[in-house]
Amino acid sequence: MANTVLVGAQWGDEGKGKIIDFLTETADIVVRSQGGNNAGHTVLVGDKKYILHLIPSGILRPEKVCVIGNGVVLNPVAVVKEIDGLRAQGTSVEGSNLLISDAAHLVLPYHSRLDEAKEEAMGKAKIGTTKRGIGPAYADKASRVGLRVGDLLEPEVFSRKLAERVREANVILEKLGAEPLSFEEINAEYLAAGEKLRPFITNTVIYLHQALKEKKELLFEGAQGTFLDIDHGTYPYVTSSNTTAGGASTGSGVPPHRIDSVLGVMKAYTTRVGEGPFPTENADVTAMLHGMGREFGATTGRPRRCGWFDAVATRFAGMVNGLDEIAITNLDGLDSLETIRVCIAYRLDGKEITHFPTDYEKLGRCEPVTIELPGWKCDTSQVKTFDGLPENARNYALKLAELTDSRLKIVSVGPHRDQTILV
Repeated sequence: MANTVLVGAQWGDEGKGKIIDFLTETADIVVRSQGGNNAGHTVLVGDKKYILHLIPSGILRPEKVCVIGNGVVLNPVAVVKEIDGLRAQGTSVEGSNLLISDAAHLVLPYHSRLDEAKEEAMGKAKIGTTKRGIGPAYADKASRVGLRVGDLLEPEVFSRKLAERVREANVILEKLGAEPLSFEEINAEYLAAGEKLRPFITNTVIYLHQALKEKKELLFEGAQGTFLDIDHGTYPYVTSSNTTAGGASTGSGVPPHRIDSVLGVMKAYTTRVGEGPFPTENADVTAMLHGMGREFGATTGRPRRCGWFDAVATRFAGMVNGLDEIAITNLDGLDSLETIRVCIAYRLDGKEITHFPTDYEKLGRCEPVTIELPGWKCDTSQVKTFDGLPENARNYALKLAELTDSRLKIVSVGPHRDQTILV
């Protein structure tokens, strides 16, 4: 498989966790390089359901090593809770199979409080964040005042830095009408979490470069999706990190020329969570999928907005990520439809365009120009081979690959490992 970056080619929630779990069978190391615990991956193994927020999905295969890279923002209390939850389900999580970068930045309680207070103050102009403090943590990182995981290993250093940051945060919180935070409580809770995480914390850049020398195969696990990227997404309705393929290098310390391929994951339709423009959003598609019990966030439980497949968007995702191959998930979600629509262009202010606008207000005025493809009207969830899919289902998947200018590698027809078809 060589060294592969897996990215979401839509607005996140594309089913990356399941595809990562599938691909990890042939990888040695799984690397998470950006984002925080605002992202969630759901993986089913047999009759067990795992919801992972920050720990890479490779943790479910005991012989693999998982790395949380320097580009991640990490809430140590939440990570300890996630580790405890995995162990309670019988999963081994030790310093031998999970490594955490000492250069990753910390998400602290004042980040979450500021996130929530600012979101509420924005009213109808809100971004739609998960209020987990991810944006404010990345803002501190960019402002060069953030605390990092390595600080937890030096209690006196951590406490000194934390005291200053809590003082500053409380001034802002009081102006926003929010309750101030207790330095003593945060300090005690985070130092305790730091001690529990001590066996996992290391310089992961050195580890990964040694692994490259040993010809180990790396799989980079992306969080969120292309159109939540801070640079290339529907700004300002985005997350605060680079969710595109380039983020794998900056967030791990592995140089670009050591990455061999990029795999984009996309649903057979389109979804997004939170606020912001969504050209192919369709009330009937939303009602159908919600009625099937689908499309609710793994981390937040929020219902997702749903619509037809948007080939204009995924073509742009192919450009910025350099997609070599794609994995199409949730094909079975369309099993009941007589016909399926696919967006191939937009109509903006009366003019047809085939590119993805970078301005969110222009994108909000775009209307989808669609084509109609025949459905297959039968259950695909038990199909094991690509040739075993109905002809119309095969043609639909191949058409999406053609429209995205990529090769079709995987088709998923359900959440379980054995519902993954390698094309």
